[in-house]
Amino acid sequence: MLIEQPPALYRALFPGVIWRMSTEEKCVYLTFDDGPIPQITPWVLDTLDAYQVKATFFCVGDNVRKHPEVYRMILERGHRTGNHTYNHLQGLFLPTSHYAANVEKAAAYIPSDLFRPPHGHIRPPQVRLLSRSYRIIMWDVVTRDYSPHMTPNGVFNTVKKYTRNGSLIVFHDSIKAEANMKKALPRSIEWLQAEGYHFKIF
Repeated sequence: MLIEQPPALYRALFPGVIWRMSTEEKCVYLTFDDGPIPQITPWVLDTLDAYQVKATFFCVGDNVRKHPEVYRMILERGHRTGNHTYNHLQGLFLPTSHYAANVEKAAAYIPSDLFRPPHGHIRPPQVRLLSRSYRIIMWDVVTRDYSPHMTPNGVFNTVKKYTRNGSLIVFHDSIKAEANMKKALPRSIEWLQAEGYHFKIF
């Protein structure tokens, strides 16, 4: 529970960041972290197209530098992108100036007002500084598709158990997540649609 859906007390430690959107309508925000990479991201895009779903991709700047054609595919398919730092840095043990410089290095490749800190690890001074330029997007449901201890069925059950109105759901377009994500993502989308959720982007 502490990982899959951060509790209210933890969320309260970070005022001004977005964990969940409006609870008034039956909608979810599907997001993907850590790409883009040619081995996984095009498959995700094709799958989203098949279900007519739009999503938000939080991209690592160095991946965009190495694979600009895959990044362009995301935008051309009508999805949104956000900044996920240049080197997938965790902010807890970094000076604020160092962390912010890495985010801005990524911004040269990812023109977006959305930012998600890798692993959700960020300190309040970093939040205050980055909030001047970005909407900081956390999550309401993290699928843990990247974990070797998870199965595709476990990932799918996490979506079923924790999703609610306004949930921000995190999958990963990464090598580590591939085996779980490729099986769980279509099932999750089908279940969400059957439950009457519609998909929104920021």
